[in-house]
Amino acid sequence: MVRENAWTGCDKKKINKVMEFCEGYRQFISSCKTERECAARSIELAKEHGYKDLNEIIKKGGTLKAGDKVYACNMGKALVLFNVGREPLENGMKILGAHIDSPRLDVKQNPLYQDEELVLLDTHYYGGIKKYQWTAIPLALHGVVVLTDGKKINVVIGEDMDDPVVGVSDLLIHLAAEQMEKNGAKVVEGEALDILVGSMPMGSGKKKDEDAGEEKEKSKAYILKLLQKKYGFKEEDFMSAELEAVPAGPARNMGIDNSMIMGYGQDDRVCAYTSLMAMLDIENPDKTTACLLVDKEEIGSVGATGMHSRFFENMVAELIDRLEGYNDLTLRRAMTNSVMLSSDVNAAYDPNYPSVFEKKNTSYFGRGIVFNKFTGSRGKSGSNDANAEYVAYVRAAMEKDGVAYQMSELGKVDAGGGGTIAYILANYGMNVMDCGVAVQNMHAPYEVSSKADVYEAVKGYRAFLLNM
Repeated sequence: MVRENAWTGCDKKKINKVMEFCEGYRQFISSCKTERECAARSIELAKEHGYKDLNEIIKKGGTLKAGDKVYACNMGKALVLFNVGREPLENGMKILGAHIDSPRLDVKQNPLYQDEELVLLDTHYYGGIKKYQWTAIPLALHGVVVLTDGKKINVVIGEDMDDPVVGVSDLLIHLAAEQMEKNGAKVVEGEALDILVGSMPMGSGKKKDEDAGEEKEKSKAYILKLLQKKYGFKEEDFMSAELEAVPAGPARNMGIDNSMIMGYGQDDRVCAYTSLMAMLDIENPDKTTACLLVDKEEIGSVGATGMHSRFFENMVAELIDRLEGYNDLTLRRAMTNSVMLSSDVNAAYDPNYPSVFEKKNTSYFGRGIVFNKFTGSRGKSGSNDANAEYVAYVRAAMEKDGVAYQMSELGKVDAGGGGTIAYILANYGMNVMDCGVAVQNMHAPYEVSSKADVYEAVKGYRAFLLNM
């Protein structure tokens, strides 16, 4: 069974809508390249749509009622939004969930060093990457440095056209005979992903080495001087910093037909953005709607800001308390009776690598939002396998609003696999199904999505919130 291409039958008006929405998405992923940036921008958008800070309401002893819209942020890296519905919360919620972290290079806590006159930052890669893909491309540094007095310094280097970029070197082909004999996992070792950030010794261009003093590592000293001058932090402040190296520059429209987007971090910000936009578009829902944007999915959903934390459950408890007074049974019923779409990207069929795809059960560019009854690896290991009844309900919700959708798996059974946050929420007994947008180059520095699929995703999430 072949699903119809979503571009088919699009008139000029609809194509313009697709392009307009995807331009907003392109700008979002161009400026939001870390989980902190995604959370901050999402809060800005939520406030523009009337959402209030739940924690501020709690501090003031305020109450909530149907029609109220609130958000809560977890350590600046994760976020939940609630639009309070007319029905009691114990009847359950309609939840959209996605993650806002992406594979990258993290700067270590003692990173800065000089080798000869070259200055480098030591890194630790985050999430599943092909390490060789991160060499010889322009990188930008994004993140925060927190001083011992609590001052937080935001750092962005390499995004403005006038900014310098940084990068990881690669070995020239002329000397790479031994390297080229290694398998892909070993072509570039993790400890070789150090970022070149400078090469000019202190005092260069002056008759006297006035600024260098007795400093032996003059190139490193010059970099520290520049960081101190522009951002106000010292070398020891790297210990309490979170700096991420990500591909520099904006996401780009792709294809001679302008039908695709190429950019960093589409796993999973394409699902996060479309979920957020659908959430913000809903007014006065029957059941309470929630949009959950979490951190740490790429490393197992662990930690205080990952899905395994109690953040979401705690915020639902606070919501109940503000609505009607906390009751543990109400909380349990609210979680169990909820329905959820766990949104994450899926592997789009790639004609360059047909051997890893089973064509009847793979996702394709242009055929709409992707639903995965199950994910996991090989024998469905690590999967939330949605029940057939729930799949049917979701299908009906999509078809009611004319959403283009497709069912898919992540490649051939024995080829590999992957997972999402779905199984974690399913632990509460709620109905959860995986879905998302098909992408090529998943986990590469630059991923590719179809604009038609991005648009059908926001339509699909909206249909879920309205029709389930």
